[in-house]
This record gives sequence, C-alpha cells and structure tokens, in this order.
Amino acid sequence: MTEEEKGAYSSTHYSQLTTDSKIYVAGHNGLVGSAIMRKLESEGFRNIVTRTFEELDLTNQKATREFFEKERPEYVFLAAAKVGGIQANSVYPADFIYINLMIECNVIKASHEFGVKKLLFLGSSCIYPKLAPQPIKEEYLLSGYLEETNEPYALAKISGMKMCQYFNKQYGTNFISVMPTNLYGPNDNFDLNTSHVLPALIRKFHEAKVNKAPYVEIWGTGTPRREFLFVDDLADACLFLMKNYSGNDFFNVGTGEDVTIRELAELIGEVVGCKGELKFDTSKPDGTPRKLLDVTRIHEAGWRHRIGLKKGLEKTYEWFSKTYL
Repeated sequence: MTEEEKGAYSSTHYSQLTTDSKIYVAGHNGLVGSAIMRKLESEGFRNIVTRTFEELDLTNQKATREFFEKERPEYVFLAAAKVGGIQANSVYPADFIYINLMIECNVIKASHEFGVKKLLFLGSSCIYPKLAPQPIKEEYLLSGYLEETNEPYALAKISGMKMCQYFNKQYGTNFISVMPTNLYGPNDNFDLNTSHVLPALIRKFHEAKVNKAPYVEIWGTGTPRREFLFVDDLADACLFLMKNYSGNDFFNVGTGEDVTIRELAELIGEVVGCKGELKFDTSKPDGTPRKLLDVTRIHEAGWRHRIGLKKGLEKTYEWFSKTYL
C-alpha cells in the first residue's frame, strides 16, 4: 500500500459522521440493507431515513430526485438492488440489467446533486472474470470475460462502481464501493426459484427433514468452490469504511476462505439436522469453478470478518425457522 493510499484511511474529512448524522439506507428491507440497519441501530445511530419500494421506486428518476431534495440525507448506503441466483438471472436478464442500472444512476446522480457527503455502493464479487486467477484481487476487474449466467447483473454492478469513481474524479464527491462475496443471513431469499445456493439449500434440507425425504437434490456437480460471508459481517465492514476511508479504491469484502458446494451441503445438513443422501443433478450448470476473494486490501485497512460459516448457518437457520415455519 502506498503512502497516498495509507493517507486515505487517516482522512479527517468525514470524522463528522455522528449518531445524529442523517443516513439513508436504500433497500433497508433486503438482506444487506436490513443488516446495515441492525448495525447502525446497535451503534446508536438514530437519524435513519428509509423508504419501501411501494413508497419510493428508485428506478423512477423524478421520484428519486424529489426524495433527495426533500430529505437531504448526509450519508447513503446504496443496498437497493434486484438480486437472484443462476436461474433468476437466466430467466430475467433484461430485468437484472435494467433495474440495477436505473437504481444506481438515479441514486448516485441525486446524491451528487443534493450534496450527500458520502455514499457507499454495494457491488458484488460477480463483477470479476469467470476465469480470474484465485484468490481474486481488485485489480483483476475487466481482465477477462464474465460468467455468462450472471453477466447482466455483473455489468450493472461494474457500472455502478465505475460511476462512483468517475463522479469522484469529475465532481470531487466521496462515493466508495465494496464488492462482497456470496452473502447469507436473516432476510435472505429462500424462494427455490429465485434464491442463491446457500438459502436454497437450507430450505431444501429443511423440507427434506420435515417430509422425511431419502435425498436432497443439488444443482451441478458439487465441486465448485465458493466463499460465504455472514451478512452482519458485511454491515460491520460497510460502517467501518464509511467512518474510516475516503478515496477512489474499491474493496473486496469476504472471509478469504472457501468450501465446495458439497462441503457446504454437508454442513447445512448437519445444522438443519437432515441426514438425507446428496443427489447431484449434473444436467444443471455449475457456474464459475471457483470464486474466492483476495481480502488483503480491507485487511490492511483494519477490518476482518468475525463470524465463521457454521455459526453463521446456525444463526440463519434459526431465523428461517422463526420466520417461515
């Protein structure tokens, strides 16, 4: 890390962030947004602005500008997005690129126009090339072809991150970005048609336990390796960077550890208490062979994850059991 980069962490420009600062959490009911809300509230922040989708459609530029003009938030966590797994991305590619681009364009532009002091944009590790060297460093961005199954979402997230950098360059804003690895936790999407692999497996194993099914069907071969971060750890990283970083870098946020899908399934079966056989449907796509983030940059900034995979799965299944059953 250069001296200039180190200086970004010691900037006092945003030391004015206090528990009274007016903060807008876009997407506060989602997986990431709700975790950010829990973190802010636990830290004593009490001037938080939120809107549901029914109250504010962020794909509507006029409505978004009117909201910013009226509320004048000082800080923005941009966690609103259309998200989903391989199947959802394959079925709704136009929706994934259009909705995410519109949200990013409208919120980032309005944040500049109405004087937001700092914005944090939530990206995704799917921005990186399908065959990027492992672990994936931030500088590997745009060095190769994207994974076809989530290309529309990835293109939108790349654009959002680049918008932040270009607004900083042209207008002197302080808009920063994080690229989290695969997330899970309370308020995740457990719909088998649109969810990511981990919550889908939790639901499949739970239903197999309840129905005393002899096996659990899993997409693909079980050999791809994935990294998983409990969403409350991500929220902790976001607040850490909002308080401590000012600059034009973006940050990978993850654990630096990965498991195979088979290993994940076995661990979920243990947590759920389901002893059914694993049956792999190899006619379904695996996606990227491996996706592990290099988290050196955020470690050097002073942040590390705290919640291990098994503990995170236990917390998530406890929430699922209380919410869905």
